[in-house]
Amino acid sequence: MLYTEFLQLWDESVRAVDAKDWQGALAKLEEITEPTSRTLFNAASSHLSLGQLDLALKALDLTIAKDERLAVGFFQRAAVMMQLDRLDEALSDCIWAQKHMRGNMVIDYRQLGLRFKLFSWQVLYNAAAVYCRMSQWEQAREVLLSASQERGGGRGGTIEVALDSVLKEEVLAPLLVPEGVVFRPRKQDVEQLQQRDFLGKAKVISSMIPNDDFGGFEPLRLQKPGFYEPKVDGSQDSRYMRMRVPYMARGPGQLTVPGGAMVFLFGEEDRDGMVTVIYDGQRGLLPVSLLEPAEVKMTKGKKENRVPTGIPLPPGLKPPTRPQAQPGLAPPAQAVRFVSDAPPSYTTATHAQVPALEPPKYTANAASDQHACSAQGAEADSVVVKVHYTYTLALSVPLDTPNHVLKEQIAQKLGQPASHMRLRHKQHGSRVLIPLGEEPRSSVQEVAEAGRVTLWCQTEDPLANRTILYQMVALYDYAAQGPEDLEFSEGDTIDILGEVNEEWLEGHSAGNIGIFPSCFVYSENANITQSSMV
Repeated sequence: MLYTEFLQLWDESVRAVDAKDWQGALAKLEEITEPTSRTLFNAASSHLSLGQLDLALKALDLTIAKDERLAVGFFQRAAVMMQLDRLDEALSDCIWAQKHMRGNMVIDYRQLGLRFKLFSWQVLYNAAAVYCRMSQWEQAREVLLSASQERGGGRGGTIEVALDSVLKEEVLAPLLVPEGVVFRPRKQDVEQLQQRDFLGKAKVISSMIPNDDFGGFEPLRLQKPGFYEPKVDGSQDSRYMRMRVPYMARGPGQLTVPGGAMVFLFGEEDRDGMVTVIYDGQRGLLPVSLLEPAEVKMTKGKKENRVPTGIPLPPGLKPPTRPQAQPGLAPPAQAVRFVSDAPPSYTTATHAQVPALEPPKYTANAASDQHACSAQGAEADSVVVKVHYTYTLALSVPLDTPNHVLKEQIAQKLGQPASHMRLRHKQHGSRVLIPLGEEPRSSVQEVAEAGRVTLWCQTEDPLANRTILYQMVALYDYAAQGPEDLEFSEGDTIDILGEVNEEWLEGHSAGNIGIFPSCFVYSENANITQSSMV
């Protein structure tokens, strides 16, 4: 348990004691997984306030077990023993309390957080109270006479009144630590629990975007419209570009942009021929070969016609989501529209029927355009496969690659035998990890979405001398709480070797054997909502 969590619960229990909420204080103290002698003493005081003597005695036993030299603990337990008529044990606790006083007349527990001073005469007084209950009046009087000779304040006339009661053979009431007096955490430690902002708030010093007032560590956000106008009328120095053909994202960080859309160049071209652009308020990568300069013309009478779409557009143009075709140019290929909000599958996007176009007129750029289109077609026949292992692996394979061939390639990349590997994937909108089919006819195209495939890989060593009852899949990550626990990650396959009880199972995963909670796993053939019922 973290010390900050322990300190927070301790402080909340003390606040409950100050409010006379004994049950609330006990509830907070029970949440402490590693109690100390001081928190156990507080629990005993709360039980005494509720009249629960047996529970208070149990808490005091644990207090003394934690700190065998805590004199105030023996003093408090002796008083509880007397109320339970366990006189011999009460007398023994008085003797131990006097011994742990170590010859001091008083012990001030303020430095430990307890606003109480334990005097030597108070211990002797409780010993006399025990003798009174044993009907040993002479012994009680001798103990009180020795207590009257002890130095130290706080007595008043307590000893004299007690001597008169003993002469009248009246039983003395035991002394206790006052109600509500408990061990408190240090004030300086409690003040440190409040979070402090040592870094302060980020401030924009310089930005490529004019009037940018965003300060933080998040990605580029939507900017305020109505503050940017191009300084040139032509397309030579403008950073606005137009998409010649539609483009669908094929990798991380890339954008899906329809043909004819206008984008804003945000960076320079990299080695892979990709450039960072801003489209419809989002920043991402696009191939430079698919972009062409856009004509930007200024109209003085339309300066206030601004469209709030991320990076503001020049006056007179429409937002990127609704491009306006320019006269004299051939219409771009019709982009595929998807009705649902879910991302389209790769098969649907790449095999959509495109209406036949009229043969374009031969121009000087026809050869380069044909080369760009052929390159894009070659990219469409491949798919990027991301594999989650102890590290992340990415590779590009043809779309019609059989699953068993893909498994062999992944095993070669990871340096693991394919027979010890298990590949799983998630269907769109589901959290269930489904085994990747290895039938001869199954291929990567069946699980590809938007030009990519995400797989989870797990390596297993053969398990010998143990019978596997059945197999389950990890629904969440589980960190081992002890040496006997089995640690695993989400999506790992676990061989069930036995059932410890209704809540714990024994299993094997990645060469390790141990126990784990059954609510962290589920059967591949069962619904996730029923995963807790193993």
